[in-house]
Amino acid sequence: MSPRRISCKERWTACATSRPDGPEHETSMRDDQVWKRDEIESPCVKLCVVHPATRLCTGCLRSIDEITRWSKMTSEERRDVIKALPTRQGLHQQRRGGRAARLRNQD
Repeated sequence: MSPRRISCKERWTACATSRPDGPEHETSMRDDQVWKRDEIESPCVKLCVVHPATRLCTGCLRSIDEITRWSKMTSEERRDVIKALPTRQGLHQQRRGGRAARLRNQD
């Protein structure tokens, strides 16, 4: 007989109820100041595709280096990156041609 699988919710509930502070710990975690950060939000829009020519993300327009370093950047560095993003907008406006361009290049 194989062991019964426990769902994430069951596991979390068991963990929360076994804690000395009890199930009310869930509420205190949500209200904890650790989760309320005074940081600049990421410009990520979850359309993460790196453009082969510009090497920028087509969703947020950040470079791979900027995306990688984002969590380690200071607020000032993040602000500078966000200010630069609108100037990068035009870099991806030109279409590369898609299938029609590939067919033209085969000839």
